[in-house]
Amino acid sequence: MEFVESLALVFVAGFITALATGLGALPFFFFDEISDRGNVVLWGLSSGIMVSASVFGLIDEGLAEGTPLQLLVGMAVGVLLVVVARDVLMDADIDPREYEEADFKKLVLILGILTVHSFPEGIAVGVSFADLGLEDGVAFLGVTVPLLAIFMTVAISIHNVPEGTAISIPLKAMGVSKWRMVWWAVFSSLPQPIGAVIAFAFVRIARELLPYGFGFAAGAMIYLVLTEFVPEALEIGERLPSGGKPELVVGIVLGVLVMVPLAFI
Repeated sequence: MEFVESLALVFVAGFITALATGLGALPFFFFDEISDRGNVVLWGLSSGIMVSASVFGLIDEGLAEGTPLQLLVGMAVGVLLVVVARDVLMDADIDPREYEEADFKKLVLILGILTVHSFPEGIAVGVSFADLGLEDGVAFLGVTVPLLAIFMTVAISIHNVPEGTAISIPLKAMGVSKWRMVWWAVFSSLPQPIGAVIAFAFVRIARELLPYGFGFAAGAMIYLVLTEFVPEALEIGERLPSGGKPELVVGIVLGVLVMVPLAFI
């Protein structure tokens, strides 16, 4: 398979994960709102999926490709990049309510912040395609797609659905139309196909860096779960009994249960 064709396939996989974010807005076609309890469970679900994908997919594969030290170095760099990127953006926190009324400069800032949030997920998809056409997997369009690539694409797609719901909640409150909520949800994940292509090209050209690539994606995603997803869930759950912790745990367990069977297919 030609390199350009491989890049196109990886871009499509990343774009599928971005489109999945739009599915998170679909509940608002049928319901007026989602309760705090349900929202906390969704954040927990997303957290469980991300951590499971990192552990059972990226870290496991990274250890198979390289040494624990290489993996740890990659994870440290992934965490460092997220921290530095936040500092560069002055730790700005953009509320989805601002999407609709943003001017061009504001949209550039928003896209930059979304890149910090969703770029690592795109990288996870990209590095998972490193063995595209090179090993046993699933035949697709005349090329062998690694099982890890399918696992990561499915994992990130499922994770993006509740993330799209979380983005849509404030947009719903400000009266944004349903289809525009779908668009803004997809917009929030547009850095993912870009990150996927960059990561794939990088590890295919510099194959010896693949273990670092797996660690990078895993470290960045786990860090985001611990510093953003879980705190966000607990903030939403403050008004619930026990601070929403039981709902968060339920969501995390559900996320893990969803991903564990996929990891062993």
